[in-house]
Amino acid sequence: MRLALEEARRAGTRGEVPVGAVLLSGSGEILSRAGNDRESTADPTAHAEVLALRAAAAVLGSWRLSGCTLVVTLEPCTMCAGASVLSRVERIVYGAADEKGGAAGSLWDVVRDRRLNHRPEVVMGVLAEECSAVLKEFFATRRIR
Repeated sequence: MRLALEEARRAGTRGEVPVGAVLLSGSGEILSRAGNDRESTADPTAHAEVLALRAAAAVLGSWRLSGCTLVVTLEPCTMCAGASVLSRVERIVYGAADEKGGAAGSLWDVVRDRRLNHRPEVVMGVLAEECSAVLKEFFATRRIR
């Protein structure tokens, strides 16, 4: 999670919402790291999770990320949760819950929907306060007072 937090902070310095993700192999090897990149790329799908999943798939030469763990600072949204299911990640570990848009247990629970053919394990709340603080600090500087 500390590496994902580094990516989140790096994204924040670029003016992106500070969310970071890391994809680990089954043996714990870092396959990819990414931060949000929607603003600079004008790509609505450039969430940290999607970028990390794409990069890891390129490293492995396969879209199947079986055995892999996605570590992300913020609970995945519906798009990222769906991409995680479709890529067959074994586990999703996230820090801060997203009560307004989370799809791994907060608002929705896409990743554990029994109607889908794959359901990753979910570990929530890892360094939650630190992950939440990075987001709160970012948005506090952008609020109109």
